[in-house]
Amino acid sequence: MSKPHEISGHSGELAVHVARTHGVETMFTLSGAHVFPMYDGAVKADPPMRLLDVRHEQTAAFAAEATGKLTRVPGLAVLTAGPGVTNGISAIAQAQFAGSPMVVVGGRAPQNRWGTGSLQELDQPPIIESVSKRAWTIETAGEVLDGMNTAFSSARSSHRGPVFVDVPMDEFFNQATGPALAAPVAVRIDPDLDELERIAALLGRAERPVLILGTDVWADHAEEAALRLVEQLGLPTITNGMGRGIVPGGHPLLVTKARGTALNGADLVVVVGTPLDFRLGYGVFGGKDDTTPARVVHVADSPTQVSKHADLAASACGDLTSVLDGIQSAVERGPKPQWGDWVATLQDTVRAAAARDAELLTAEADPIHPARIYGELVPRLADDSAVIGDGGDFVSFAGKYVEPKRPGGWLDPGPYGCLGAGLGAAIAARIARPSAQVTLLLGDGAAGFSLMDVDTLVRHHLPLVMVMGNNSAWGLEKGPMQMLYGYDVVADLAQRTPYDEVVKALGGAGETVTDPRQIGPALDRAYAAGVPYLVNVITDVEAAYPRSTFGI
Repeated sequence: MSKPHEISGHSGELAVHVARTHGVETMFTLSGAHVFPMYDGAVKADPPMRLLDVRHEQTAAFAAEATGKLTRVPGLAVLTAGPGVTNGISAIAQAQFAGSPMVVVGGRAPQNRWGTGSLQELDQPPIIESVSKRAWTIETAGEVLDGMNTAFSSARSSHRGPVFVDVPMDEFFNQATGPALAAPVAVRIDPDLDELERIAALLGRAERPVLILGTDVWADHAEEAALRLVEQLGLPTITNGMGRGIVPGGHPLLVTKARGTALNGADLVVVVGTPLDFRLGYGVFGGKDDTTPARVVHVADSPTQVSKHADLAASACGDLTSVLDGIQSAVERGPKPQWGDWVATLQDTVRAAAARDAELLTAEADPIHPARIYGELVPRLADDSAVIGDGGDFVSFAGKYVEPKRPGGWLDPGPYGCLGAGLGAAIAARIARPSAQVTLLLGDGAAGFSLMDVDTLVRHHLPLVMVMGNNSAWGLEKGPMQMLYGYDVVADLAQRTPYDEVVKALGGAGETVTDPRQIGPALDRAYAAGVPYLVNVITDVEAAYPRSTFGI
């Protein structure tokens, strides 16, 4: 047996070797001496690994999280010790909630000085372990190859998520030798075939079924199997998160616009690849006016993700392509279900909703109704568009009106609901999809968390379009507080702030729009500009998104 090829170098070189073997192409970071060896490893790699430096560590971590979502390869953020690491925690938590594969490598005060009070000495893994799959310290240079491989393998395995490791500064500079890694092989969980038969039997008996497809369908590379299931069985479907686009916008079986009718009238709801959380009524559908609630089936990519709180008629877990193909085959072995009348009812509801939407999408109101922005934007979105939402009320309208044509092109904060993710996600999208149209939807409140990273877009020549709904308020909080108390406080921002001037000062371009008829021409100029461009649309703070849940 031949001896495995060995690799030698300092810990940064070894870590970059592992990351490259796992498919990583970009390191997101903000300069810090504790992690200099990682930069040296990236520069000296053959070929060199791209270094993308930002203006706030949160942006680096959000970019890594979005890279994991878009590419389904773990994103890599490298954060210096202490505040560099703690600045990235919100993005790590978002990745944990959303199941995004990412590895965060933290700097750490030197081991040979530990306990003496060296700069930024902080035991970081205990802080992060509750919001990650794993968090630990790689103690020595000799453990870096194996430790980093474990981190990346864990991040990309079902159920995916963030992994954190830190390396003491002195050990980062130390040398080690170890076996070079072979390309990783994905480990898949085989589903229980009896569970698939039970789900198929429920579908075979259902008169009004609804399928819900979520983020993990995309993350688990099961988008083709999901569309086969929908089309071969004729299942009316709702999508959320990165499940959006799996059933293309405009498809006759996509009934997201009939969501209320579908979920209140269904007798069986099959939820695949998304938790039964506040976004899905905690797994309770229908049951109004003394009617019988729908039976619920939950399908997940791993056992830990199957709901423990919902009353389930059946469940299954495992490789989602195998699960979905197995359910389809089992249904097709029985009598063909007859759902034509139910599908027709939902399609009528979709058409009626689209007709109602048209009034707001073309509204001439002054101040501008936020929906009018989408009336102009949606026809301009390319089929390959990557759309990122970073905001509360304004981005809620996007969820209603934007229906992607392809999977893998929609990014939102997910169930963690963290603002400030947008610039990092936009950076990731422009790098991951260099020829695609990239559009960042910003609330004016959300923009305050990260707009300085337009400087990063400019420095790294990453053009994209930012569309802002600027209602000069924290719209998601202002209305509910008025409803509860009859007044609101700490919900207003400065009126009509020209955020486009901030973008111009950082080297980009933009304009403020106050006339609804000028939104379309402004968007055309933005998409043609070839630079980071902000269309700052002043909207009506009173035109709030109508919502049925406040997330509790």
